[in-house]
Amino acid sequence: MDFRQEFITTIHDFDADLHYLENRLMSLRESSPMALLIPSLYEELERPALTKIKQHLKDCHYINCVNVCLYAETTEQYCHAVEFFSELPQEVNVIWTNGLKVKELINKLSARNLDLSNYAGKGWAVWLGLGLSSLKARIIALHDADIVTFDRSLVAKLFYPVVEPEFGIAYNKAYYTRLGLETRAMNGRAVRLFVAPLLATLEDVLGRNAYLQYLRSYRYPLAGEFALTSELAVNLRIPCDWGLEVGLLAEVYRNAAPKRISQVDLGFFDHKHKEVGDNPKQGLQKMCTEILASILRTLTETESVVFSEGHQMALQVKFRRVAQDLIRQYFVDATCNGIPYDRHLEEMTIENFEKVIPAAFDRYLKEPVASRIPDWTRALAVMPNLRELLQLAVEQDMAEARERNAKS
Repeated sequence: MDFRQEFITTIHDFDADLHYLENRLMSLRESSPMALLIPSLYEELERPALTKIKQHLKDCHYINCVNVCLYAETTEQYCHAVEFFSELPQEVNVIWTNGLKVKELINKLSARNLDLSNYAGKGWAVWLGLGLSSLKARIIALHDADIVTFDRSLVAKLFYPVVEPEFGIAYNKAYYTRLGLETRAMNGRAVRLFVAPLLATLEDVLGRNAYLQYLRSYRYPLAGEFALTSELAVNLRIPCDWGLEVGLLAEVYRNAAPKRISQVDLGFFDHKHKEVGDNPKQGLQKMCTEILASILRTLTETESVVFSEGHQMALQVKFRRVAQDLIRQYFVDATCNGIPYDRHLEEMTIENFEKVIPAAFDRYLKEPVASRIPDWTRALAVMPNLRELLQLAVEQDMAEARERNAKS
């Protein structure tokens, strides 16, 4: 069995007793209130995954609060979302991330010389959700709204390591097997065919350093699911691009000791997939460009690495060789498990990913400082009652939505 540990604590799936975890979480519910954060586009409400998630969450009685960070184009969409989540037994806050009341609140911050008006996307949703969640909860967990393979054990496994006081864990990140639910195909291309060979290549080119050792300890560094303490949450600067996940890992690295970080196996995992794209401005290529640019910035910030044109050339040459070696290994692994594997398609994918390396270096050189939302401690220094005002805005939005729903 796999008992191997990493630079950070690795929690394996040895058929854990879900009832034990949930009972323990129930016993800690009062001393360590828990909030679940779900960033979502309105479109997810029309897909089966979120309906399944909602049904499973009904049995997660240890969760004190569910905060849904929703991007909705119209009042009708927002009202539908409020009705959709009204079935949950927990306290529910549907934050209209691009709604008028949130915008008015952000304008008040701008008037005090903290301008957050240009931020958008998932990073903005996460920032709002972490702030609101930290108002009442001691522990916050986050997962996406498109998880096809969701069941309630996922939430318990995310929460428990951070909630259990004996562990001293401040941040717990998911890892999983990205195997297609219907096709049984190896998914997770951005990690398998870009991030994994990239980190190995960077370590080969730069030599061992603490940050690369830290990143390589995560078995799935692009996982969007994690749990953390509210104290850590308010000290994170949230990235607002496709480098969100690795950017968050950089923030955790800055704010938490490795002994307080863990990762947990959530088993098999599937959700919707992106196209590779035709150039570094599309699809997975765009994502990988921003991921690499984020890693380069963090290596400069934390390890004082100064990159040159020679680094770019070495990285491109070595990346393909390392990635091709991995493809051979994936082929053996897949074949022995009866998993369909298209080596030619995988080779084409790494050739596309190789193209993002010069694009990422160009982005790094032109924008050496990452675009991250200031942490909540700074926002609260500007407006100490900001979280309470955000809670009030959400309550008013939801009250108006319920009133409209009752009339329709």
